Amino acid sequence: QGQLEESGGGSVQAGGSLRLSCVASGYTVRRDCMAWVRQAPGKEREGVALIYGGITIYRDSVKGRFTISKDNAKNTLYLQMNSLKPEDTAVYYCAADSTCWINKREYNSWGQGTQVTVSS
Repeated sequence: QGQLEESGGGSVQAGGSLRLSCVASGYTVRRDCMAWVRQAPGKEREGVALIYGGITIYRDSVKGRFTISKDNAKNTLYLQMNSLKPEDTAVYYCAADSTCWINKREYNSWGQGTQVTVSS
């Protein structure tokens, strides 16, 4: 099974931007469904965005602010997050599986997670 490694988290003020990256080893981002899933303290995991082939799907709360993309040559998944809000504060995980949907919570592969903190 492959490995996923996220980077790019940090602390920003509301309205700021961050770009998360996820490098896949032993995984082919071109082939699999790749997703960003977040978990805030005391809350359940929730899918943020996914990309499967040429299709992208977003959680309603991030539409128009977040953009998921991938670089097949670099086997890397990205999440560009703009206009960040305090409610976006969470640990963000990169995940992969043969299939996925926005409310899916269990994936075959997970990264270790990267913390995103948005202050008001």
